[in-house]
Amino acid sequence: MNETKLWTKDFISISLSNFFLFLTFYILLVTLPIYSIQEFNSSASTAGLMTTVFVLSAIISRPLAGQWLERAGGKKVLLTSLIIFSATSLLYFFPTSITGFLVIRLLHGIGFGMATTAVGAIVADLLPSKRRGEGMGYFVMSTNLAMVLGPFIGLTTIQQWGANTMFVLSVLVAIGSLLTGLSVKLTKHVQQPEPLAVQSSFSFRSFFEASAVPIALVGSFLAIVYSALLSFVSVYAAEIHVEEVSSLFFVVYAVVLLISRPFTGKWFDQFGPNVIVFPSIILFSIGMFILSISNGAGSFLLSAALIGLGWGTLFPTFQTIAIQHALPRKRGMATATFLSIYDIGIALGSFLLGLMVTKMDYSSLYFFSAFYVLIGAVLYYVLYVRRTASDELKKQENVA
Repeated sequence: MNETKLWTKDFISISLSNFFLFLTFYILLVTLPIYSIQEFNSSASTAGLMTTVFVLSAIISRPLAGQWLERAGGKKVLLTSLIIFSATSLLYFFPTSITGFLVIRLLHGIGFGMATTAVGAIVADLLPSKRRGEGMGYFVMSTNLAMVLGPFIGLTTIQQWGANTMFVLSVLVAIGSLLTGLSVKLTKHVQQPEPLAVQSSFSFRSFFEASAVPIALVGSFLAIVYSALLSFVSVYAAEIHVEEVSSLFFVVYAVVLLISRPFTGKWFDQFGPNVIVFPSIILFSIGMFILSISNGAGSFLLSAALIGLGWGTLFPTFQTIAIQHALPRKRGMATATFLSIYDIGIALGSFLLGLMVTKMDYSSLYFFSAFYVLIGAVLYYVLYVRRTASDELKKQENVA
């Protein structure tokens, strides 16, 4: 019975740690650009560097964290990264220039990149193999909940009580991530590094898990569109005169995701990823199309529901695929590989689509994005479905 139990103390603790980790991230994500403009009179592009520097340092640190996971084990990497993340949160009170803030964002991104890699690897080991799709879906809900609550809490705090109160809050939330992470008790299999994981020779490939790259590329390809939602959906809401419900977009997204999660995760475990991925891509595309033609609150929030059901299901599905195809001792590296490539898509999307909106309106951007998403189905088939079928055929031929 214990082999298939999902809601263990350790699973709940690591999910809470992940929730507080991302809650800190989202609180600062939406408030630091505002703070830099108001406090240092920086330009919008300079304020945007607050996010860019953070994301880039996280991307760079993840492969290093993945390799360290193989050598040192999950608990050591988790606690070290959460200590770095929490300690760096304390530094936001002190900078007197935008340069100082960017240095702190660099350090904070390193802690964040390491922590997300460790958390993802640990939860993959904690989940029973027969319920991994279901469990990963519930785990990712902690990130989605933080995505909904973080911006609301951050903006409310800085507007009502000022930046110092917001920084105090971010420190307390980061410490919450550390404390819940401390309560995770890993088994010997999860906690102890395996001798086979240590490689004496340096190579570029040692920082990536090859089995996770194909599905990570699919995720990164679709993440470019998701970045257009993160960056511009609130601006688009004002453009189509539904700003009074713009804050509800990701609330609806998360509610639909929460309702669907018990079904989609179980279907993944029972029928495999293809039953989930192709319909989810279609729903994502339909949601983007409805968003592009929205002219009122009803269609705007309907698009949020469909996008939540589509993209919100795809992300945990892709992450589950990434770790399922890796050896147990390589799950940390597989997590690092997936998240790093995914974040490259987010970063590229924010930059490239930012350039595109100077040439077209947001409605057109979302309209073309709907068709772009459908190309993701072809990419998924080529990089994953066909490749997996070919690998299975080779295995059968070798056995024969």
